[in-house]
Amino acid sequence: MAKEKWLLNRKKELLPVSYFHAVLTIPDLLNPLIRYNEKTIYDILFKAGSETLLTLGRDPKHLGADIGFMAILHTWGSNMIDHPHLHCVVPCGGLSDDEMEWLWPKKSKRKKKFFVHVNIISNLFKKKFISYLNQTYQKSELKLEGNVAYLQDPAEFNKLKNQLYAKKWVTFCKPPFGGPEQVLEYLSRYTHRVAISNHRLIKVENGRVYFKWKNNRKDLKLQESSLEVFEFIRRFLLRVLPKGYFKIRYYGILASRNRHKLWTVQEILGAAQRMEVEQSEESEKSVEEWFLELTGI
Repeated sequence: MAKEKWLLNRKKELLPVSYFHAVLTIPDLLNPLIRYNEKTIYDILFKAGSETLLTLGRDPKHLGADIGFMAILHTWGSNMIDHPHLHCVVPCGGLSDDEMEWLWPKKSKRKKKFFVHVNIISNLFKKKFISYLNQTYQKSELKLEGNVAYLQDPAEFNKLKNQLYAKKWVTFCKPPFGGPEQVLEYLSRYTHRVAISNHRLIKVENGRVYFKWKNNRKDLKLQESSLEVFEFIRRFLLRVLPKGYFKIRYYGILASRNRHKLWTVQEILGAAQRMEVEQSEESEKSVEEWFLELTGI
């Protein structure tokens, strides 16, 4: 029910423009470091990712406007192996400095499905992330123990930085297939759920847990795997975020402190009246009404 209410509120905020689904991923070289520094590294991921998109949006070469987007942290793959990344849902275009018009990307015609080339996003994201990671290291704010204790040696940390610079960071920015509503539906699976849902569990037998997962390298084909019980529990519990950590964040014109900008954009794009009608039609549902709508019971 919480997921459905969240999804309903997000759909009410959608603008009548094209949207992009951007994914920003950090290399698996950082996974051992994340073990001891979850909150610190995830904060850097949010900071570097959001600044990358906001900076490119404000750049006159690309847009020269104030953009807005929602970012959702996801820390695992379908097989529950570490895979920290941000999903971002970004409207095409942004609000002008004088807040009088909606500007479209410079390298596209009106409402064309293009924002910024993925390589530009990837390179800036990489530089920002490594820069903030280095600042954190220099301030001795990283916990370096266990299998990352060797990074206490500055020479070893510099070696890690060089390896991170040398890698191509995996990012993409594409128009959502089927529209922004479909991306929100997809992301809502992760906003209010745990690492693996019941329907993917097959059986527990001879001390092993059998489950289904989608292989991204084989056209999302469903595969069956098994893990020893305690390894399954270990991977499951690693997906629990630090207490009180917010994994959904809003930036630019979608940030809570900028709600007036969102209302301005709705008026410019002629969406304000439509949204008022939708909200007036959507009365507060009772628990029974929600349950009936979601389950048919």
